[in-house]
Parts: sequence; C-alpha cells; structure tokens
Amino acid sequence: MELEFSKNKIIFEKELSFLDRLVFEFTGILDKQKIDYVIVSGYIAILFGRSRNTEDIDLFIEEMPLKKFLGFWKELYAQGFECLNTSDPKEAFNDYLKEKLAVRFALKENFEPNFELKFPKTDLNWYSLKNKLIAEINKKKINISKMELQIPFKLYLGSDKDIEDAIHLWELFKDRLNMELFNGFIKRLKVEEKTKLLEGKT
Repeated sequence: MELEFSKNKIIFEKELSFLDRLVFEFTGILDKQKIDYVIVSGYIAILFGRSRNTEDIDLFIEEMPLKKFLGFWKELYAQGFECLNTSDPKEAFNDYLKEKLAVRFALKENFEPNFELKFPKTDLNWYSLKNKLIAEINKKKINISKMELQIPFKLYLGSDKDIEDAIHLWELFKDRLNMELFNGFIKRLKVEEKTKLLEGKT
C-alpha cells in the first residue's frame, strides 16, 4: 500500500471492500448533517490493509442538541439504516448518548457490521475528535484517529487482536509518528512495557 502524506492527511488508493463502502455511506450522512466525527479502534487497521473481520465501527461524534440528532436519525432511516438499541430517537438521545452510552446503527434487518456512536466522555476521547486525521481513499475522505494515540490505545486494550492491530499500524507509520506525542500517550496509558511487542520482542 503506497501512502502519500501531507499535513494532517493520508492519501492512498485501494480496492474498496463492502465494509469500506458502508463506512463511506455512513460517514457521508454525518457529513451531510454537518456532524463532526472521528473513527477510532479496529476499523482503522482494516482500512490500512489488515485482513480481519469486525463486528462494529467505533466513532465519537460531537455533542449536539436533540433537534440536530433527530435530523440525523431521519436521514439514517431514509438511507436504509436503523438503530439497534431502540426505535425511539428521543430515547436513543436521552438514555444513551446523553448518558455517554453507545448508540448502534446497522443496515435494516442486519446486526453486523454496525456503527457504534458515542459522545466523547474522557479527555482522550475529546482529543481524538478535535485532533483527527483525514484519510483520503480514492478521493473520498473520512476522519480517523491520530496514529500517535491509536497505537498506544490498542496496546492499552491489550487483546491479541488489539495488539496485532497496533503492530500493523506501527509497521506502516513508525517512521511518520511524532514520537514525543506518541511517547506521551504511551506513558499516559501506562503501556511502556507493551511497546516491545511492536518490534516483535517479548
């Protein structure tokens, strides 16, 4: 995979999978509704060529008033998506998003893959949203988490799948990272010992 880097943007070409096309469709609705978002976690490794399945695509979205969320909900349903938590948009907003719980959407009559949306809860969540990268694939753009945070966070999660995601992203981006920022997140998440896994050491 040949990657081109410019300020705060990664540009590349790839053959889009069904999952990629679904992500573009969903984020296109967010863009249409002018809702700021960032994709985090496992899909990022898949986007950059890691071969594995995923059940969900995790996103943080900006906090918004109910009226704006209702417009987003209406557009999602018009485009063939439905909420897996509840059929009541006010309940989804008040009992889930406002309580910092995830709301999940999938194509109608499907459970997977689904989009897991949350309002930011922690300062790291906010950092991801406010300091995102733009990935431009085949001239289509999506917002993703910075690798300097994404890789340490995968180490922090610590499952075999997460560690493999972290290694995959490290191999692609290690020469392009802001190491001061990267090491700051490594220290913040207390995963210093796990960094040796990135180089295949035990």
